[in-house]
Amino acid sequence: MAATNGSSSSLAGMENAMKMSREHALLGNYEASLVYFDGVVAQIQQHLRTLDDAHMRQQWVRAKEELNAEFAIVKDIVRELNKFKEPPKAEPKFGEALPPGERELVEMIERDILEARPNIHWDDIAGLEEAKRVLEEAVVLPLLMPDYFKGIRRPWKGVLMFGPPGTGKTLLAKAVATECGTSFFSLTSSTLASKWRGDSEKMVRLLFEMARFHAPSTIFIDEIDSLAGQRGGANEHEASRRVKSELLVQMDGVSSNTDADIDAKPRTVTVLAATNFPWDLDEALRRRLEKRIYIPLPEPGDIRVLLEINLKTLPKEEDVDLEALAAKMKVGGFSGADITVLCRDAAMMPMRRRIKGLNREEIKALPKDAASELPVSQDDLLQALARIHSSVSAGDLSKHEQWLSEFGAI
Repeated sequence: MAATNGSSSSLAGMENAMKMSREHALLGNYEASLVYFDGVVAQIQQHLRTLDDAHMRQQWVRAKEELNAEFAIVKDIVRELNKFKEPPKAEPKFGEALPPGERELVEMIERDILEARPNIHWDDIAGLEEAKRVLEEAVVLPLLMPDYFKGIRRPWKGVLMFGPPGTGKTLLAKAVATECGTSFFSLTSSTLASKWRGDSEKMVRLLFEMARFHAPSTIFIDEIDSLAGQRGGANEHEASRRVKSELLVQMDGVSSNTDADIDAKPRTVTVLAATNFPWDLDEALRRRLEKRIYIPLPEPGDIRVLLEINLKTLPKEEDVDLEALAAKMKVGGFSGADITVLCRDAAMMPMRRRIKGLNREEIKALPKDAASELPVSQDDLLQALARIHSSVSAGDLSKHEQWLSEFGAI
């Protein structure tokens, strides 16, 4: 009797284990299901050793085979799921095989020059529709339609944006990088300055190698005239000449990389440059900057849009009339930067009124939002306009327009 009870208890245990293994599998608890499957298969194997009846033994063997088939399915599921748990393979990092001195330069480029996605879009820039069109055709479309831009339609080596200061050249470069979704390298001549002989030209070479590694990439060189002015002058330093020569060589390398073989993956690197003094550029560099786009002062209709962009986060009085303010600014020769300065000055007016006559302790005791919620009035804007003057002279404009007529290439 005891043996019969023991046998019944064993069979009940196996039945419960089979039930639990299947329930856990159905619920997605695959690891627990494996434990129960493993246990019940071992119990069946042990039970088979106690059977003398051939017919009964055959039934249990068949049950074990069916259970093993289910067990194998759950194992396959767990194996596939574990693939997703494996840590991703580390992406290759540029510069790992370089000597220590060059690795330091690479780290400096990553820290000071390589930017995250700038997050500036075309809509964030008022006007300049022709410049946007040319930049989109010269830079953005070759990335979107690589099969079309081959041979004679290959992408341009470089694009130069020139014009008076404060007209949006840097913003346009960041918008290009955002719209393309490219890695963005932004530098000026001071970024490449080094007290060690040879480091500056090494940095230029490594910069372009990094850009190809992270391609598609955009290299933006601001104030390029200070980096690549006319060669051969009496005051030109030897180090400056070496940097210019390396820059020219690397820009030629950009061209050969974009003209990749049909079977090779193109590593597109676009060089964007900006200058306020295009007449100071070296002729060889000017030739490599094949597209040369004039970025003018805001058109009259764009001034109001710029005012709206700068004042959009500020509370305004009902009497604020940006159209009327823009009409007063049409003949002033204001740049986009001048308009931003005007708006910042007007935005300070409510705070000045709020703290007028208060001492330091009274100012500190004011609520945090005491001044920030005060609205800007039309009078605030007009007072700011009376104090702000254009940073661009008529002589500057005429020089840019003359250079455009001689060397512009849009």
